[in-house]
This record gives sequence, structure tokens and C-alpha cells, in this order.
Amino acid sequence: MANEVSFQPGLYRGTAGYYDRFRLPYPAIMLTDLSRRTSPSGHGRLLDLACGTGQLAFPLSDRFADIWAVDAEMDMARAIHDKAAATEGAAHVRAVNATVEELDVDAESVELILIGNAFHRLRRTVVARRCFTWLEPDGHLALCWSTSPWAGPLEWQQAFGALLHRWQDALGATSRIPPGAEQQRQADPDQDVLSRAGFDSLERHHFAVEHRWTIDELAGHVRSTSFLPPSVLTDSASEFDADLINELSPHTTNGLLTETVSFAYDLAHKPATATTD
Repeated sequence: MANEVSFQPGLYRGTAGYYDRFRLPYPAIMLTDLSRRTSPSGHGRLLDLACGTGQLAFPLSDRFADIWAVDAEMDMARAIHDKAAATEGAAHVRAVNATVEELDVDAESVELILIGNAFHRLRRTVVARRCFTWLEPDGHLALCWSTSPWAGPLEWQQAFGALLHRWQDALGATSRIPPGAEQQRQADPDQDVLSRAGFDSLERHHFAVEHRWTIDELAGHVRSTSFLPPSVLTDSASEFDADLINELSPHTTNGLLTETVSFAYDLAHKPATATTD
């Protein structure tokens, strides 16, 4: 395949506080289902790659003896470190500040690898091969996903999406998402990337959860993104917030905006008979 589209480094710099507070948690029903299908032993290693502030690592921390929460942003790694220190029973959650492509992990030393809302931002071919090498035979890789509040069919979501596009244009932030990224992923789907790496199956499991947002929460959520973080909004932040309130207030009911969030994970399996080169 041709070289994959690359995202700039540092896109999430300064977002960790917003990410931790305003990103929706993965639902317990999904994580319970994931655990049932992967059967962690209780004494294995979990890798949470491009982990943000640990939305997957911490809820699953009681199922593993060793957890690496890996993110390229120093702010995210610092947040993981602080949260592990402050959370009872999370001393085994290790913050690792590194890119996935440069991470050093022993072959066949990991039971489960998780990537939450981030596989499309990585060099998928390289990362898939590395994950295959790191996993124990019969291990699993789970690509976890959730929909964004501006991407749905509801009137308020369409208004929200249009507002974000206007502000990206106004602030010159459109290039923070490289052109052609989604087209390349459609031309070379994740399933094909993982199959070439040696994984023998890819199963998707869906979970729908109703959620109610306040406008202030949506403003915080925007600041957790790579395309309109605080470093891009800068002195325009107050004007953005006012525009958001003006645009979305007519759609609220009792001050809230309701959507059905779609969560999912794609589960890939390393064959029990696989050998690592």
C-alpha cells in the first residue's frame, strides 16, 4: 500500500484536562462484554495505546496485573500518572510517554491491546504488525470507538457540526486533519490492515447509550479535540462559546441536548498457533 496519511504531532497538546472531564466514558456493558470475549487471566499485561487520559485503562485495571497507558502527549501521560497515584488499586497503571510506533515492548508479552478512537490517526500498517508481535498467541486487539456529538442526524448535531466547520475555517485550523485521511481508510479498511498483519478475525460489537449534554459540556468537549483545542481557540474562546450558545440554545429542552451515542469495538484475534518472527 502507499504511505499512509500522517497526522501532525502535538495536536492534543494542552487538552488533557478537558479530555479527562468531557470525553464520555465507555459504557460498563461494553467493557464487560469485551472482558467476557477476551477472558483476561488476571495476571497478564494490558496495553492501552494512544490512551488519552485512560478511559479504557482505568475501568479495566482490576482485570490485569500490569497496565501500560501509552500516549505521545506529555500532558496525557502526566494526567495518567497523577490519576494512578490518586486512585485506589491503580498503582499498577503505568504512564508511558511515547508514540506507538516507537514503543519498546517484548514479543508475546501482552494479553490484550486496546486502541480507543485513535487507530485511524496512527500508521496503521506499522502499528498492526507491532501489536501482532507484542500479543501472546490467542491474544486480542480491540479497536474501540464512539460517535461524536456533532456527527449525528439530529438538527442540533447538524447545527453543531456546521458551527465547528465555520470556526475551523475562520481560525485556519482545517489542515489539522490531513486531507485524504478518511478516503485512504475507506480504500484500505482496518480489517484488511489487520488481516495482512496476521490477525485471523475482526468482529464488531455495538452498544447504544442515550446521553444528555449541556452546552457548557459540549464547549468543553470541543476543547478536548485535535481540531479546536485551547491552543487554536486562544483569544477567540469567549466568542466561540457565545456563538455555540446562540446556535444550540434553540434546540435545548430544559437546557439539555439529547443524543444516542454509538459505542463499538472491533475485536481482532491472534491465532493460538501464531509464531512471532
